[in-house]
Amino acid sequence: MTASKTVRSFCRVCTSVCGILVETAGDQVIRVRGDRDHPLSGGYTCAKGRGLPGMHHHPRRLERPLVRSGAELTPTTWAECLDDLGTRVRAIIDEHGPQAVGIFFGSGVGMDAAGYRMAQRLHAAIGTPAKFSPLTIDGTAKVLISDLVGGSPALAPRPDYDAATFVLFVGSNPVVSHGHTVAMPSPVGTLKAIAARGELWVLDPRRTETARLATGHLAPRPGTDHAVLAYLVREVLRDGARHDILEHRAVDADVLAAAVEPFTLEHTAAVTDVAEEDLARLLAAVRRAGRVAVETGTGVTMAASANVTQWLAWVLMIVTGSLNQPGGAWFHPGFGNRLESFELPISPADGSFGPGPRSRPETHSFLNEWPCAVLADEIEAGNIRAVLNLGGHLVTAFPDTETLVPALKKLDVLATIEIIENETTALSTHVLPTKDQLERADVTLWDALLPRVAAQYAPAVVDPVGDRRSTWWVLAELARRLGHELADTTGKDATDEAMLAAIARRGRRPFEDLVAEGWVEAGRELPAPWVERHVDRLGGWRLAPRLLIDQLAALTEPAPLVFVPRRQKRHLNSQFDFLGATAEVLVHPDDAAAAGLVDGQPLIVRGARGELTGVTRVDPEIRRGAVSVPHGHQTANVNRLTDKDDLDLVTGMAHYSGLPVTVHPA
Repeated sequence: MTASKTVRSFCRVCTSVCGILVETAGDQVIRVRGDRDHPLSGGYTCAKGRGLPGMHHHPRRLERPLVRSGAELTPTTWAECLDDLGTRVRAIIDEHGPQAVGIFFGSGVGMDAAGYRMAQRLHAAIGTPAKFSPLTIDGTAKVLISDLVGGSPALAPRPDYDAATFVLFVGSNPVVSHGHTVAMPSPVGTLKAIAARGELWVLDPRRTETARLATGHLAPRPGTDHAVLAYLVREVLRDGARHDILEHRAVDADVLAAAVEPFTLEHTAAVTDVAEEDLARLLAAVRRAGRVAVETGTGVTMAASANVTQWLAWVLMIVTGSLNQPGGAWFHPGFGNRLESFELPISPADGSFGPGPRSRPETHSFLNEWPCAVLADEIEAGNIRAVLNLGGHLVTAFPDTETLVPALKKLDVLATIEIIENETTALSTHVLPTKDQLERADVTLWDALLPRVAAQYAPAVVDPVGDRRSTWWVLAELARRLGHELADTTGKDATDEAMLAAIARRGRRPFEDLVAEGWVEAGRELPAPWVERHVDRLGGWRLAPRLLIDQLAALTEPAPLVFVPRRQKRHLNSQFDFLGATAEVLVHPDDAAAAGLVDGQPLIVRGARGELTGVTRVDPEIRRGAVSVPHGHQTANVNRLTDKDDLDLVTGMAHYSGLPVTVHPA
């Protein structure tokens, strides 16, 4: 019998990167549990982290490269697969130019430090403008407001969870989704601590797992969160704003005041369908707190009102003197990026935009990325002929499935990096099986999303199954076939550790310390002088960008019944289907009765673009007029409801929330 061993690691399912202990016996991963000695997560793990053995031993796991031969994907060697892929991509570039190659930086490569850095190098070497990422699927609003209001997309405020006495979550449910853009290991403990020393409020159309722990919960109509924040800003500007900040650390306070003036108590209650007394209670809580922290999630960033809501969240923190202050929100300098060590470039007042795709002249690039929603149009126009899909499930991630899938089938090349078969690999011309997180060494890539200034290292736990290779190696080998030498893939430096050492070289501690200790941490100052210097050079926070003023004025009333997004405890995007989460569609009892729906029966959710089938769950904890559909299910794919033409023209963000629907018994 093979003796078992336990290896200390960290989970890379999401950006919370909780500490884990992985028990193995030979090549079998037996169990994953929380590491009680981990300085950040303290023993916490979620069901998905504990499900890593099931992912590693998934019955549909990919073990060898596949190349399409006619209608079939055929196992082959790495040399044959990469030779064929390189030859075909090279021919496309030679005939149509580098812009004919699209590259999607998916979540699979996004949690692989060495793989992601090599993907960046490959993208730069090819020189294509057709770069796509999840940014335009779930998160553009946050970066846009950092750019417009804060003068730099690198500035991302996060609540000071250690000291905050008032935190407002808007469209965010960290008990379930605690690694979206601001990591929260051990979310229940963190939220209970906030509520114990102060107040915790939630704006969400559903009484979520987070709302059940909160001091107060308001359930506005989907897409009207901005009105609640505008009301709060209006009232604070009238009584309670920090005038020293408005006069010396911000600009255009008068323009802001005029923009939010219509949001009286009566008007806001009518727009949101929230009782006046409940709105007044929230305002009183803000006034009691003094400093406030506001955190948004995909319930905000996927909606048509995303940019305006995120803007007003920033503004509320600015006018209450809460940004870059203890108990308010702080700005992470990054363990590796070290933003405090140089002057951040100041963004143009009208944003960091550039030229977009030829097929959609009404759109543009944002931070040098194209909207994911334009991919199908670019393929149909013949502008993109090859797609390098780096760890993304395009069929369940990209908007407008009914249009996207036929377009993908027309590509000359669709090369997909993946670890488990899915609908996207089935459409691919080349399938590139790479190491899963237990098979590779790694360091924290997105350290600026951690609640501390820290970094950590994890060794490989088990040998790779079959002929899986490191993502960085696969991409470097492809680059070599395209004429670019990006890394040594055969010599003494052709290891994960050598690649990670190069990444960590610019950090605050030597890579050897990180390997030896597993976790290294630096202190932080609050207020941070580097942020204050940036605000000085900026000339003050930009309270009223014209683009946002115009979007606020143009927002319309939501439809009577709309769908809203949701993540699940035992499911993440298209992953962890084996944990048993079902595609339950939450419907209020009144809406269910009106449609003739019965709890537990199949239902059809129908939109303007298409329809999906799920299971009815009649739930009194979701407000009337909202239908909650979980992400990532192949049988109930929300992208059958989304529309590639229904997007925010400012950022290219497709709308995944607030779309009008009807519901029917299946």
